Order: sequence, then structure tokens, then C-alpha cells
Amino acid sequence: MSSLSTFHLLSVLASEMNMRKAAERLFVSQPALSQRLQSIEAEWGTKLFIRSQKGLTLTPAGEIVVKFVNEVLDKEEKVKEAISAMNSEVYGTLKIAVASIVGQNWLPKVLKKFVERYPHAKISLVTGWSSEILRSLYEDHVHIGIIRGTPDWKGVKIHLFEDHLFMVDKEITSPEQVLETDRPFIQFKSDSNYYQEIQDWWHRQFKALPKRTIVVDQIETCKQMAFNGIGYAILPAITLNGGEQDIFKIPLLDENDEPLKRDTWLLGYESAFQLKHVQAFVSLIKEHIKGERK
Repeated sequence: MSSLSTFHLLSVLASEMNMRKAAERLFVSQPALSQRLQSIEAEWGTKLFIRSQKGLTLTPAGEIVVKFVNEVLDKEEKVKEAISAMNSEVYGTLKIAVASIVGQNWLPKVLKKFVERYPHAKISLVTGWSSEILRSLYEDHVHIGIIRGTPDWKGVKIHLFEDHLFMVDKEITSPEQVLETDRPFIQFKSDSNYYQEIQDWWHRQFKALPKRTIVVDQIETCKQMAFNGIGYAILPAITLNGGEQDIFKIPLLDENDEPLKRDTWLLGYESAFQLKHVQAFVSLIKEHIKGERK
């Protein structure tokens, strides 16, 4: 910037108090420097330096101007340091939309590591069904989304983990017992993708509807009702932390006798992954998942 280059020139002159030495530091000729100083003094409307055979002397006005100039240059240096720090540190607000089940049961540990490692970064987090997460991404409201299921996404798509589905109950020990029990099947509302997976499995397994059904709006409510013996439920492993007491967990199998599972994906547009704080978050997630697998 021209004003800063002018300020730098005045600062060097005030430091050297000698035209020849100042010209050498600024890599210009003495006549060119003298002419430039005359122009600067004309802009300020007053003499800033008095020239003599002994060198330069600041005028009272020059002392005021040089003090101001050095203050500005000092602030410039601090701004440059801050910008440099931003290039090495992680700043900005990370905007995430995440499936509620992941936001409640898996993401908090990752976010804890993120805020501890990057104290200058901020987080904006919204949760919802996977279909809502995709909408937030399409409408460019968030940098990245974390969803469940198999997404139809054309941007960056990173597989995070998979977890198996279990029938959980305090009494039932095998899927066939649901045909004999009068205990209710407790369902939680979810996006159509997850609901369809459960329905397909149920019809393959039993060829009939549950005798009794209780529908709740939250997966945590469903889990607590099952854990308290009200009925049985189908829950993903992500909600089961291993501390359940007296609960039978029966793995669900598909038509090939393979475990029925749900995938979790991280999605975003390519442009978002160019941002430093997004890169830092994705890197930390990969590190966290690697640690979980050990």
C-alpha cells in the first residue's frame, strides 16, 4: 500500500537521520529520496526534517508525524502476525449438520477433541434426520453433513463407520419369540430410509406385522422404554454403550445371514474441504476413528 510505503520511508529517515544511509537502506538514490521527501512534506503541508551538513533533524511537526508513522507500522506488524497465525492456527466457524443419533451418541467425543485442539475455532451444530441434513447441504447452510444410510451424493463423500442393528429386550432372547409375545414393539420415528430397512427385515423374518406397536418420537425414548422392560425395540449399536444391565441384544441378520448394519457418511462440497477449519475437523475425525478401531 502506497501510504505504508511512505510511512516506511519516513521511519527509515527518522531512524538514520542521514540521507545517504537512508537511501542505501531503501535501495534508492539520494536525489530520488530527496525528491520523494519533498513530495511527502508538501502533502503534510509542513517541513518534517531540517537538512544540514551534519545530517537530518526532525522538526516539531516531524516528531509528531514520525511518532504517528511508527505507531501505524507497529500495528501493521501486529496485523501481519495475526494473519500469519491464522495461516498456522485454525480459525472460523465450522458449520455442521448431523443426524441426531450420531450427534447424541458419537459426535460429542470428536467435538471435545476439536475444541481442545483448536481453541480459536467456533462450532455451529444442527441435528435432524438424514434427509434434513442433505437439505442443509444442498441449500449451502453448512460446510459438512454427517448422515446415516447410503447417500446419493455427488460431492465429497467419506465413509466414517458402520454399526450393526440389534433387537433389544429384557425378556426376548431370539427373534422368533416376537411371534409368541404380547409385549409391544417400540418404534422411534426416523427418516424413510431407516424405516424401510426395518420394515423389509421384519417382513422377511416374520411375514406378519407386530401384534402391538408403540411409536415414540425420539430414539432415546425408545431405548429407555426397552431398557425399562416396557417392550422390545430395534436399535443400532451406536446407541448401546455396553453398560446396559440385564438386556438381551440379538443381532439382526439379512437374507444372506450377514449382520444388518447402518453406514455413517461425512458429506460436503469440494469447496468446503478447501477451508482450513474443515480440513482440521475431517483430519481429527479420521484420527478418532482410527483410535476407536485399535
